[in-house]
Amino acid sequence: MRASGLLTTLKSYPCAVLLGGQLAAILLFPFLDTSPLGRGALGVVSMFLVAAAIWAVRFSPALAWVAALFGLPAMAFTMAEAVAPHVGWIVLVSALLHTPFYLYVFFAMVRYLYEDEHVTRDELFAVGAAFTVVAWGFAYVFSASQVLWPGSFVSPSGDTQSWFELLFLSFTNLTGVGLSDITPATDHARSVITVQQVIGVLYLALVVARLVGLTSRR
Repeated sequence: MRASGLLTTLKSYPCAVLLGGQLAAILLFPFLDTSPLGRGALGVVSMFLVAAAIWAVRFSPALAWVAALFGLPAMAFTMAEAVAPHVGWIVLVSALLHTPFYLYVFFAMVRYLYEDEHVTRDELFAVGAAFTVVAWGFAYVFSASQVLWPGSFVSPSGDTQSWFELLFLSFTNLTGVGLSDITPATDHARSVITVQQVIGVLYLALVVARLVGLTSRR
């Protein structure tokens, strides 16, 4: 009964599952990225995140089949990238599939938050899930930029950054904390960084502020 009750609870909060899975993946990455077997395990975790995102979109006003259209081939290249993380064309195709997928999921989460005038528990989790999803999406934008324009991002360790380093840059840029030691070195990199900064400000102004207003009014 306890297991079935937990499963029922998880089904009721798909955005919580998505948010929890993404945070768990961030914590697991440093432990698993050091070996081919670990990267394979990370590929499986990433596939779970893609599946969780598609599942979460089903509960939003957006179209789940559109998410699946990008998500299913992205799953295949997730495993390919885990096996061959330094092959340029695999990294590029993976990024070109994951970017529209995660940005569409972000759009679905925002539509979900604007759907009604009442704040539910899952909508509160959707606030965090949408934020992490757009950070994930831009990490893949940075990854594609790095393949197309080598040296787009530089750090003390060199001019080629791992995907996890780009994810860290994405989160620091989106939150505006400025803690990253990775900097954009080309105009293409600076342009995508600027777009992400604008989206981060608009997210706070249009989504978080609205949710706080609805909660305060209630």
